[in-house]
Amino acid sequence: MTAPGTSPSRPRRPSRLPGSGSAGQVAALLRASGPMTRGELGTTMGLSRTTVSATVTRLIEDGWVDERPSTTTFTGRGRPPTLLALTQQAGIAIGVDLGRSHARVVLAHLGHEVLAEQALELHESWHATAAVEAVEKLVDDVVAAAGVDRAGIVGIGLGLPAPLDTSGHSASITIPPDWMREDPARALSQRLGVPVVVDNDANLGALAEARWGAGRRSDTLFYVKASTGIGAGLVLGGRLFRGSAGTAGELGHFTVDEDGLVCRCGSRGCLEVRAGGPALVAEVGHSRSGINNVGDLIAAARGGDLACTRVLADAGETLGVALAAVLNILNPDRVVLGGELGGAGELVLASLRESLARNALSSAVRSSSVVPSQLGRRAEALGAVLLVLTEAERFTTQPGPRAKGARSPLTQGHRSGQQAHGHQP
Repeated sequence: MTAPGTSPSRPRRPSRLPGSGSAGQVAALLRASGPMTRGELGTTMGLSRTTVSATVTRLIEDGWVDERPSTTTFTGRGRPPTLLALTQQAGIAIGVDLGRSHARVVLAHLGHEVLAEQALELHESWHATAAVEAVEKLVDDVVAAAGVDRAGIVGIGLGLPAPLDTSGHSASITIPPDWMREDPARALSQRLGVPVVVDNDANLGALAEARWGAGRRSDTLFYVKASTGIGAGLVLGGRLFRGSAGTAGELGHFTVDEDGLVCRCGSRGCLEVRAGGPALVAEVGHSRSGINNVGDLIAAARGGDLACTRVLADAGETLGVALAAVLNILNPDRVVLGGELGGAGELVLASLRESLARNALSSAVRSSSVVPSQLGRRAEALGAVLLVLTEAERFTTQPGPRAKGARSPLTQGHRSGQQAHGHQP
């Protein structure tokens, strides 16, 4: 009995996201798939409307789920359906893209909303400890920028520029940067005290483009990350294909010239030594100075520099030779060009498509579209976030309390290199 003039105390909200029963099933589906309507939940899970309604009501009351208006145009009768999504209380996912010369960190909550991100340039000669310390600093920065508690992080996805076996270890001793030999995933997990799962960076770029970028509504997506090195990721029916040993997608070590230069992998004439960033910068250096990286090369070509334009066109031609084999064997319906060369747009894509038309089966070319990345340099870090969202069984979920004073991502501004984003990436 309550005293006169007081109201009954409300039950304490559970401190953990439900992991079993219909509530756990709904939470798991929303984590993996993002915002959905009640009807979509019922259809996907095979639950009755009554069960879905009762389960969702309980999750909303406990603060795990909220409702938001749908962004699609509603043409039916009655009230338009609302979308259901996990809240920030459910936990935080971190995505890290640790490249040869950069680090990018993206923070999102389990409702598929990006709250903050930051990036910085690295030196390839850095020791592993310095690279991991830089990433830890970025994680602290995005946590502070988003106004969340680090205790709410449920996992970190880490993208690395190297072939990785099924256990997450490097499958080569010559291809990765030196700092990868000291297991940065383990070091980062120990420093931050949260689970860290690693994958190849191109695989993660493919995941992100398939879900949020240029690969949406694609059934067979082949993503190419062309930067310092060249890698690829293959998404079949919405699922990443890693191959029997986990090393599928090593496009950069496809031989395009048997008499070519020796590659760091030990073979001759690999695609990477013909069309990788350092090779392109070195080639244009024979005819002009002042081109120090791929960004300089692209900027000069857009400014009308004929030598730089030719080097990029030749890169597209060479990429097309390798991708012709991909089209003939896999017949993807979409090829997405990402990485630094993806930012060159038609300077590379025009000659790439012409090369495909000459070297691949006409039916394979007609059924495939070749497009630039929509997510740009963010793709791999966003894919690392998706790793946390979609492969929950690989992480230990230990969400913390709702962050105090968290700002809406829709009202955050840009500062100190941090970008704020609302809803989906």
